[in-house]
Amino acid sequence: MAVETDKKKERSVPKPVFTDAEAGALTFPSSKSRTFNYFKAARLHASLYEDVTVDVQPDPARHLTQGWVYGFAKGPGGFPEEWTKIKSSNWHVFLDPNEEWEQTIYRNNANVVRQITQNLANAKARQAYAGWSTGWTRVVERHVGAWMHAEHGLGMHVFLPAQRDAPTNMINNAISVNSMHKLRFAQDLVLYNLEISGEIAGFDGSVHKDVWMNDPSWQGVRENVERLTAVRDWAEAVFAANYVFEGLVGELFRSQFVMQIAAPNGDYVTPTLMGAGESDYERDLRYSRVLFKLLADDPKHGDANRTLMEKWLGEWVPMSLAAARQMQPIWSQPTEKPVRFEDSLAHTTERMRAHLDEVEVRAPKELG
Repeated sequence: MAVETDKKKERSVPKPVFTDAEAGALTFPSSKSRTFNYFKAARLHASLYEDVTVDVQPDPARHLTQGWVYGFAKGPGGFPEEWTKIKSSNWHVFLDPNEEWEQTIYRNNANVVRQITQNLANAKARQAYAGWSTGWTRVVERHVGAWMHAEHGLGMHVFLPAQRDAPTNMINNAISVNSMHKLRFAQDLVLYNLEISGEIAGFDGSVHKDVWMNDPSWQGVRENVERLTAVRDWAEAVFAANYVFEGLVGELFRSQFVMQIAAPNGDYVTPTLMGAGESDYERDLRYSRVLFKLLADDPKHGDANRTLMEKWLGEWVPMSLAAARQMQPIWSQPTEKPVRFEDSLAHTTERMRAHLDEVEVRAPKELG
């Protein structure tokens, strides 16, 4: 009997089955686009800032359908919106007008440090410190030195925690740069203090610590900064620091005191340093205005948000005004006194009222 041996044996191999994965089968607004952006750019094309910032931090409200993929041992996961009392219909709509991201952080701060370093080198070469009046030397020794503590406190203990708690990468970046500005400027003041200590005979480079802790002129400022460090609502911390404290105290001291009074007392160096701090503040105020304007104009929560901001003003404006007024004796200490304290304070309060008008938030009665 013949046995069939030429028949091919068919191997039992699983055959591939192609199915539509859920994500691949969905139709997105940009499914047929070759740019593949999951956000609406501010202009016709996305900027480099938007490409490297928007949606870098995923959010269950947008992409994480399974919820946050990480959490804390005794708390909620990710970046809960409950970490601030203020509300937004869409936190992701905020884009930093300064377009800050990793490259700009290093580039801008390097430029500032380079400028300050060159100014100090030129001042040393030209013996610029020899022209200072004795009264002004004591002012720089005690009060310009003391200001480094306020800058460090805000950078390390106000803006640094706030940037972690904000709900989107765009807001995180802006507040993080704010923190870096403060810490870098505090370091600028420390290095400046060391520089002057080696240039001016008898200059006490350590007295600023005692001034910050014990001088009556600074105790209101110190209390204000320390109370800001205790705020756990990230939006309130940013609002109270950038709108109120910086508007009434920071700008008063840096711009209306040091930058106005230094030159008539023979000092053309310190204003360049303080000018760097003021430039930082203008950038930080710019993102703050955009952020809180969006919150004030929110289609769903705008009215409640403005009421909340007015409540914050009612708490922080009296404290910062009191701190500012306690600094009044400093205006009488330089040899030359070209500006009055009341004129300086009037200028800062007027600017603050203008900033609040932009957000359409009513200024408290203390501002006049």
